Amino acid sequence: MRKKIILYTSFFVALIVAFWIVLSYIIPDFNKKIDLPILNTVKAFELIDQDGNIFTEKNIEGKICVVEYFFTTCHGICPRMNTNMKKIAHAFGGTENFMILSHTVDPETDSAGRLKIYADSIHANTTYWKFLTGSKEKLYTIARNSYLLDDPKNNVGSMQEQFIHTRFFSLVDNQGQVRGVYDGLKEAELEQLKKDIRTLLNQ
Repeated sequence: MRKKIILYTSFFVALIVAFWIVLSYIIPDFNKKIDLPILNTVKAFELIDQDGNIFTEKNIEGKICVVEYFFTTCHGICPRMNTNMKKIAHAFGGTENFMILSHTVDPETDSAGRLKIYADSIHANTTYWKFLTGSKEKLYTIARNSYLLDDPKNNVGSMQEQFIHTRFFSLVDNQGQVRGVYDGLKEAELEQLKKDIRTLLNQ
């Protein structure tokens, strides 16, 4: 009986090892850690969230974040972007250490109160999906110098005349490092974003 147990155990161990080898052969990256590039590091900032609370880089420490820029009166790409962001929220919302950050590009219009109304209108869960406002200079500086959602070279002329209108999402890891930028209107890039979020969550 003891010999049979040893024989069966050895057989199943060999079977598992063989299965792993086959998978590694068929899928070359099966047992390799997937590394995303480090594109930038998020700099210190201070903004205001939809509830009127101060929100800084400290609030995202240890969290994986998807970042966007939009404005509440936009009738062009912004509604489509936030429809797609809701898919990200549906897939990962409530996951420990995951957040979505939606920054306004029009702080003169988008006060904290207005962002709160907007968040409610799209049924966003603001425990993990934050809507941020502040001075235009602060918002645009971190868009360009932290999240890579606009070219710093666009910082020309007066701030009053500048306007960021981007369709891209930025992915930030739990160390405050930007790991990818994705077209928020393309389904294939949204799927890649989901895969990369899962990669970071599993690391």
